[in-house]
Amino acid sequence: MSASVSLAQSHSFRVDTHAHVFERGLPLTDSRRYAPDYDATLDTYLQLLNTHDIGRAVLVQPSFLGTDNRYLLQALSRDTHRLRGVAVVAPDASEEALADLHGRGVTGIRLNLIEQALPDLGAKSWTPLLERLSKLGWHVELHRNAQDLAPMLDRLLEAGIPVVVDHFGRPDPAKGIHDSGFRSLLGYGGTGRVWVKVSGAYRCAALGSSFVHEATSQLVEHFGAGRLMWGSDWPHTQYEHVMNYGQSLSTLLEIGLDAAVVDAILCTTPALFYGFDQESGNRCASSARVAPSHNATACAPGSA
Repeated sequence: MSASVSLAQSHSFRVDTHAHVFERGLPLTDSRRYAPDYDATLDTYLQLLNTHDIGRAVLVQPSFLGTDNRYLLQALSRDTHRLRGVAVVAPDASEEALADLHGRGVTGIRLNLIEQALPDLGAKSWTPLLERLSKLGWHVELHRNAQDLAPMLDRLLEAGIPVVVDHFGRPDPAKGIHDSGFRSLLGYGGTGRVWVKVSGAYRCAALGSSFVHEATSQLVEHFGAGRLMWGSDWPHTQYEHVMNYGQSLSTLLEIGLDAAVVDAILCTTPALFYGFDQESGNRCASSARVAPSHNATACAPGSA
């Protein structure tokens, strides 16, 4: 039975773990690589979720807005049951500021380091923030080329912080699964503390290539479906002309994965990881009521 058919029959709530909302005219960070010339509003995004039967979603702070999370928080306030957030903060973010974000639906921070200088996460200037993140039970979401991930993963794991790696780990498009950084990333599957988003494949592979199938299969083998999560990467910034929401979802549904694996990646794993309510309204297939915890080594059915 194909994954797409079984999902249609399972009535599971799907979770989109990676999307951005923004409007023109918002204050932009000086360090931005670019800025979109269009609006990607929450109303538009929610319509897409409804159209594609996506029950929950995670909004990730766009890089070009820097540490100004006001628009993200405004969006989260619209539906605290359906939405979670990943913010961007400065290394000196106070305990009070993080607690405020926590109370408003934020569950972690993102380090978007594409075309940025690599931070020394082992430096004393980062220690207070890492300790505060650990205390809150938050995760760090890493977005960086695959070849540079290992040192940062090592430091974050040493600090006891769960890590989510963006977009297949961003291997070199010319190397795909043969990128040494991607091969190194696979070795972190055994830690039980690293999750990977199978999202934004167009950022690290040629459209129409076999990368998504090959990379996802290897990630399932090394991490298990209990450590993988799907994200649409809407509105597909800088790739709007080659991708839309439906295609992004089909990228996962049409590569021939086992139905139980797809259910875990799309439903159960993210529902548990981001702490979405699993009582009435959330019908993730075969998931029992489990207290969400980033410290668990088996987060969902299908874990390896």
